[in-house]
Amino acid sequence: MIESWKSYRTFMDKVNIITKLFLGIALFVFVIFVHNFDTMLYLVSLMFLLTLILSGAKFRVLFIFITLSTLFAISSSLFMIFYGNGHHELFKIGFIRITEESLVRGLHLSLRTLVISFFGLAIAFTSQVIMIFYSFMQHLRVKPKIAYAFMAAFRMLPLIMESFIQLRHALKMRYQMIQKSHYRGTKRFYHILIPLLSQNMRKAHRLSIAMEMKGFKDGPRTYYYDAPFSYRDILLIVSIIGIVLCALMLSHYIPITGITDVR
Repeated sequence: MIESWKSYRTFMDKVNIITKLFLGIALFVFVIFVHNFDTMLYLVSLMFLLTLILSGAKFRVLFIFITLSTLFAISSSLFMIFYGNGHHELFKIGFIRITEESLVRGLHLSLRTLVISFFGLAIAFTSQVIMIFYSFMQHLRVKPKIAYAFMAAFRMLPLIMESFIQLRHALKMRYQMIQKSHYRGTKRFYHILIPLLSQNMRKAHRLSIAMEMKGFKDGPRTYYYDAPFSYRDILLIVSIIGIVLCALMLSHYIPITGITDVR
């Protein structure tokens, strides 16, 4: 599905998923210790440009995900904004009290969330699920039984969705022939849940038997797909470091708000 959302490919599509995850974790740890508000503003702007350029996703799809990420980031900081401590009161109604300090802290938290969300979107649009597990097996020594089990589980998701759609269509036809009292309330839920679970449990059982017959063991094995490290990994690492350094330098030489300590 994600492949149909992409309009072009970039070098980030060829970067090993381990490198991307490592950079994501390192970026998460870094933004926790950033208390300069201007640095976070520049970091969000630069990370947005990186996602826009390197994700290769269609603009309409990317706009939807960015909008959802922004709404989530703002909603996650509302508690801090409405009920935070501070001395310079901006707004108060009932038990809701917004101060200048709480507003800045809440927005700072939202900016942290957006930095990680934007980079996470870039990873999601440039990574294939199957290559994640191949890379883990080849470089992190994850046992093949565990990795292939997760791959099989991901392969089952489209089958579950297809079964759900077929079951809904079948029930719509059946409901035309029976009284409404037989499918009101929770009965409708049970009519979908129980057959869906039973069908997919049988499919999963057949899949597990097939995997056992094909000899999926934890011993040495070859791989159809190769997930190597390359110069592209270094290029992405240099790009992220460059973005961080640019944000630090811009906040120092071209400050926007002048807020240097949000704690």
